[in-house]
Amino acid sequence: MDDGLVPNDRLRAAIDAAGLTIEDVSARAAVDPKTVARWVYSDGRRPHRTTRLRVAKLLQVAESHLWPTNGRAPAAGSPAVAELVHLYPTRSAVPFTLWTELIQGATEAVDVLVFSGQFLVEQYDLLPVIRAKSARGVRFRLAVGDHTSPAVVQRAEEEGTTGGLEGRIQMMRRYLHEVAHLPGVEVRTHGTILYNSVYRFDDQALINGHAFGSLAGQNPVIHIRRVPEGGMWDHYMRSFERVWDVAVPETVEG
Repeated sequence: MDDGLVPNDRLRAAIDAAGLTIEDVSARAAVDPKTVARWVYSDGRRPHRTTRLRVAKLLQVAESHLWPTNGRAPAAGSPAVAELVHLYPTRSAVPFTLWTELIQGATEAVDVLVFSGQFLVEQYDLLPVIRAKSARGVRFRLAVGDHTSPAVVQRAEEEGTTGGLEGRIQMMRRYLHEVAHLPGVEVRTHGTILYNSVYRFDDQALINGHAFGSLAGQNPVIHIRRVPEGGMWDHYMRSFERVWDVAVPETVEG
């Protein structure tokens, strides 16, 4: 029966961030694996407080973050709090399993705002995903940098990779050229200052902030989800739309 409840993405993210599996949590918390799986993926029930505290200690996350006190669904509480799924100290700390779950799980829309984003293709095999999901009606909007723009050249100098960033962008544009002709797939280039990289998968997103002089992978990432009346989601999605509106469509042959 559908109670309007949603999977507990906070709990799932915390398990991934701790490098554990559902079976690991089950063994250490003395709970049946099927029960842990239900906490994460199906019914949204709150375990007994003793169990909640044990799991929170294991995952090194506040119990109130994993299971908000107001209601059963993980999105309970104020919208600002409910939107935040997890905070990662660096992009490199985002679990491989989370990237793959978000990429593979998208059924409606994927929006990406980056300068390069080459890692999506080379580490997470994005191109076959785009081909398969495009055929099923998933929309892709991919905004990458214009490697000749002053913003990109300046960013490369600031992070100490003069010429390197430009080369990675060229490689990414070449990769995306293979899928830019597919239905529902749009690729554009932009020359705006990249304050944040945005990776949106349906109603979840990873936001990679950028600090002066540091590489993208060294900067924190916030994992957010869309909830009613949530402000962060709209804030970052408006930013994406502003860049998308001024970005230049890539030329598609054939």
